Amino acid sequence: MTNHESNVVGPDVMLIALAASISNTPLIPNAAVLGELLLHHHHHHHDTSKINNLIDSMRASSPTRTRSSSLANNNNNNASDNQDTINSWMLYHPSALNMFDQIVYNMKGKKIVTFLDYDGTLSPIVADPDKAFMTKKMRGTLKDIARHFPTAIVTGRCRDKVYSFVKLAELYYAGSHGMDIKGPTKSRNPNKGNDKALLCQPASKFLPMIEEVYKILLEKTKCVPGAKVENNKFCLSVHFRCVDEKCWAALAEQVRLVLNEYPKLKLTQGRKVLEIRPTIKWDKGKALQFLLESLGYENSNDVFPIYIGDDRTDEDAFKVLRNRGQGIGILVSRVPKDTEASYTLKDPVEASSKIFLLLLLFNFIRKYFLVLFI
Repeated sequence: MTNHESNVVGPDVMLIALAASISNTPLIPNAAVLGELLLHHHHHHHDTSKINNLIDSMRASSPTRTRSSSLANNNNNNASDNQDTINSWMLYHPSALNMFDQIVYNMKGKKIVTFLDYDGTLSPIVADPDKAFMTKKMRGTLKDIARHFPTAIVTGRCRDKVYSFVKLAELYYAGSHGMDIKGPTKSRNPNKGNDKALLCQPASKFLPMIEEVYKILLEKTKCVPGAKVENNKFCLSVHFRCVDEKCWAALAEQVRLVLNEYPKLKLTQGRKVLEIRPTIKWDKGKALQFLLESLGYENSNDVFPIYIGDDRTDEDAFKVLRNRGQGIGILVSRVPKDTEASYTLKDPVEASSKIFLLLLLFNFIRKYFLVLFI
């Protein structure tokens, strides 16, 4: 150790000195004061580490064009290493389009149920979340799929907001990461009444708290250029997409300071977004289980659920399917990620997701006509 290093005063030593001065006892600090200061120091360090981890995870799950360009400009060795990583990842998570025949074989004789995330799966990721519109062709494909299979959109968005984008009454909608589920208002079976419309809202008691935090966050984040707080009814989203990356840590810190006063709410991370949710044990995986149960497939061996999503929050649903040993999870991503999904689809989402759904539809119709005419 050098003389310079030996003279460095650590934060705990500084706290002891401060406590001693407060207690008017130069050598023996007041134990209560010292304990409080050390505890505050520990919590602050823990919270800062947690925020840094969230920011790092958000960067990792939100690849930018700049990052892609820099990879393209690397030397041949780095490019080769990157391709090896992609090849290795694709070995364990192959393309759902390339493996479609295998998927069809596995679903033979089973009832198909489709679950779809919205942003990044049915619509492109856009800077303004209020403008994440799906194309007319995608809506048409979705309408055709729902005509033949029970179909649900499972999203972190407010259920009403997603319905305003999709405008298909025959679908199931699970908003707020599955905390706001409503069944079709337009029955797939015209002979079946719709007196008991499916509704599940396990976080209802948190509504006043969510609304309160929303108003506080609007006020606290307005000083950060590009920051947007979205009220998804049973959860909140703080969007970083239009915020300078240098300001991400400051914005995340503002969010953390607000949430410190609300221990019944938790902070999670997505693609350039921080999510604020109730601490109840409910997520997209629980929503998937609830919908399968509602459809009568809780203990069925004849069901083949297909879940397509692109976000970290979709992993809960992928994990449920893997644990059930039924159906498949499909991750939409252009870069390798840790995932519980069995298969992958690459961007652009409008193309890959639509092609897969159309293949699914074509296979069903072909099978139907073969049975009809044999």
